[in-house]
Amino acid sequence: MNHNLSFLHRWEIGADPRGTTLLLLHGTGGTEHDLVDLGRTLFSGANLLSPRGQVNENGMARYFRRLAEGVFDLEDLHARTAGLAKFVTEASEAYGFDPTKVVAVGFSNGANIAASLLLSGTNTLAGAVLLHPMVPFEPETLPVLKGVPVFVGAGRTDPMVPIPLTERLVELLTAGGATVETHWQPGGHRLTREEVEAATVWIQKGERPWN
Repeated sequence: MNHNLSFLHRWEIGADPRGTTLLLLHGTGGTEHDLVDLGRTLFSGANLLSPRGQVNENGMARYFRRLAEGVFDLEDLHARTAGLAKFVTEASEAYGFDPTKVVAVGFSNGANIAASLLLSGTNTLAGAVLLHPMVPFEPETLPVLKGVPVFVGAGRTDPMVPIPLTERLVELLTAGGATVETHWQPGGHRLTREEVEAATVWIQKGERPWN
């Protein structure tokens, strides 16, 4: 781990250092270790870059502040999104991975900041696996996401992410040109085996920008 980078993080080099890099983004209260096993499952041999969120909410790490459950501090969200994009650039220079082959894998709060990277038009991500996300903000101008593949996994009985907020995110990404595959499962705010299996099949399809 390079201690000079802006985020505390975990880095694992893959089978091909210039191949796919998964940007692993944990949920509220998580750490940089939480999604490592998931990353290995989704794409064996990929580089793994896993930053810890810099916001402390009652002892729980997050990637951006919120004012209440489901109510985000948008000024902080935009600043933190820019900071995360900068970190990915710094990390690509420090570790030598290809910045055009970065795929975000985020759960909950991590999925939301990954969605913010996409909606902000940072051009940081070649694709994304968004697990239990909601729309983080409504962009004034749609980003150009032509052909960017996005997987959205969501639960129909998720008490923390209302269905309309996930559907709105899918609408915005699609309107920006992204190719979105949505996987709904009947459960709540947790990952299921079926969801992970669907995401694994999706991410390893042959015709991908990172393959």
